[in-house]
Amino acid sequence: MSAKEAYDSSEIRVLEGLEPVRLRPGMYIGSTGYDGLHHLIKEIADNSIDEAIAGYANKIDITILEDGGVRVDDNGRGIPVDIHPKTKKSTLETVLTVLHAGGKFGDGGYKVSSGLHGVGSSVVNALSTKMTAEVYREGKTHHIEFDTGKPTMELQVSKGSPREHGTSITFYPDPTIFKETTTFDYTWVSNYARHQAYLTKGILITVMDERTGAKESFYFEGGIKSYVKRLNQGKEVLSDDIFYVEKQVNDTGVEIALQYNDTYAETLKPFANNVLTPDGGMHVVGFRTGLNRVINDYARKNGLLKEKEENLTGDDIKEGLTAVILVKLPDPQFEGQTKNKLGNPEVRGYVDKVMTEYFGYYLEENPAIAKKIVSKATLAARARKAARAARDNVIRKGAFEGLNLPSKLADCSSRDRSECELFIVEGNSAAGSAKEGRNPQIQAILPLRGKVLNTERARLDKMLANQELVSLIKGLGVGIGDQFNLDGLRYDKIIFMTDADVDGLHIATLLMTFFFRYMPDVIAAGHVYLAKPPLFGLIKGTGNTRKIDYLYDEVALEKKLTEKIEERKKAGTKIDESQERFKQAGYTAQQRFKGLGEMDAKQLWETTLDPENRILVKVHVEDAEKADAVFTKLMGDQVELRKNFIQAGAASVNLDDLDF
Repeated sequence: MSAKEAYDSSEIRVLEGLEPVRLRPGMYIGSTGYDGLHHLIKEIADNSIDEAIAGYANKIDITILEDGGVRVDDNGRGIPVDIHPKTKKSTLETVLTVLHAGGKFGDGGYKVSSGLHGVGSSVVNALSTKMTAEVYREGKTHHIEFDTGKPTMELQVSKGSPREHGTSITFYPDPTIFKETTTFDYTWVSNYARHQAYLTKGILITVMDERTGAKESFYFEGGIKSYVKRLNQGKEVLSDDIFYVEKQVNDTGVEIALQYNDTYAETLKPFANNVLTPDGGMHVVGFRTGLNRVINDYARKNGLLKEKEENLTGDDIKEGLTAVILVKLPDPQFEGQTKNKLGNPEVRGYVDKVMTEYFGYYLEENPAIAKKIVSKATLAARARKAARAARDNVIRKGAFEGLNLPSKLADCSSRDRSECELFIVEGNSAAGSAKEGRNPQIQAILPLRGKVLNTERARLDKMLANQELVSLIKGLGVGIGDQFNLDGLRYDKIIFMTDADVDGLHIATLLMTFFFRYMPDVIAAGHVYLAKPPLFGLIKGTGNTRKIDYLYDEVALEKKLTEKIEERKKAGTKIDESQERFKQAGYTAQQRFKGLGEMDAKQLWETTLDPENRILVKVHVEDAEKADAVFTKLMGDQVELRKNFIQAGAASVNLDDLDF
């Protein structure tokens, strides 16, 4: 073996302290982008929440500082400051500098906590240019500071403190780690605080932003009952009453709130120790098992299901359900650091037991509500059977290989999904230009005739009777309902290409409603986009010398004209201010594109189809609850809500700017 190929101890690097965190931050916080940056706040604030869950704190303040940092204060017990027997340093310094050091292991300081691995505070410290910690205990203030996870001073102790007990942590994210941004988003912090206040009854959480003066306080005595009420805001509920139960089963707390509305979608928010588990887990399995059993048993017992009728399925029963499940347990088994799913098998039985017993009592004591719930589920069962028959008629296997594709789809020739794009185009005129101007190797065109069905208020059976939506489903190749499979998606990008006017925005909203309600995984995987066609074309020259500057809104148009006029003035050109603005700027004509159909194939390629020059807006759901509320307002059947929404933002709202 040559010296060059030698492999010995010198090749092995031993990472010490918090070095692993700075070397591979994504392993600890998921990413170093927007989400990872805000995860820092969560890691620190969750520790304060744990104090509240344990009953030692009732007040938390989260402040975005004017100089770019964040401070989290609580009135809990205060992190211990005595010398730790193992590290021989103060416990405060140990917690903030040693991975897997915390009060969340074995018989530590918390019976229930959202933290699992004990890496939160130290990770934030490692990824911050500066962290300051102050602990208030026994009439004294304990102060220490850090730089990228290393202490820059000894722990200082002074007499007197601003409050009897508590902890204050201030940190500044390291821009060499968070290269995308170090600017905190107040809306994210506000949403986080609101959710935590819902999940922890009796806690007051205040969010402040020194940069703008914004301030909000959240306190919900009703806890998750208040949360369910908010989730159902704007929807017609079957009853104003909200089912609620809170019980302790062995060492696990089970808290459930639910209410039905008249929509066709389910809103389920499962939490374990205040951590959202979007992929569900054993607490969700137990909840569904108990819910299904109770409703079917009640329906049988009271003759609401005929003897020969099959049981209502889980899909029937969850239609219109809004529920929040919160379990609190001493040793949560989350799947991965992201904690998306709860794995504790015993929790399934605990939640099932609570639901079976107490929701059973609820239905017996509220027969009017029970009959409405069963009636809604029965209608859902009939619609499910009708939808199955309709789906069998219109959705067939083999769509990916090009079999049974809609006749009006002008497909692309490539079978490499990663490069394929589907443009959903408004109208035959625009579709004709798009077909002529596209790159047929990778770009497919599917024209729509008029406005598609509003799926906010439509069950699957009605939707499958709509030919425009059926064509879209066939073209996508993913199926629908219980046959949906994202792996069958035939295109990497699904692009809504509609006119830049009110009708075009309405069509785009209808399409987004369909994807949000029936194919949310397609959005979540980052496949859905809005094309942004130009509104104006400034034309210079004629014939072969003709050039067009494309502008996408009136602000950009005015800016362009002003710049060109100033350039001409500086160059000594005499400006005739009686002329139209575009002529003053040196253009021969100005074109206003009222619709995509007004563009020829070349213009459509240059502005909207060409990957090198086009503008695409990716559709992503940053806040599912906010998105749900927006779709309910815009596309639901309560006219007053929609009217108020439109009146409040008519002058400024643009679909491209809606932040979901």
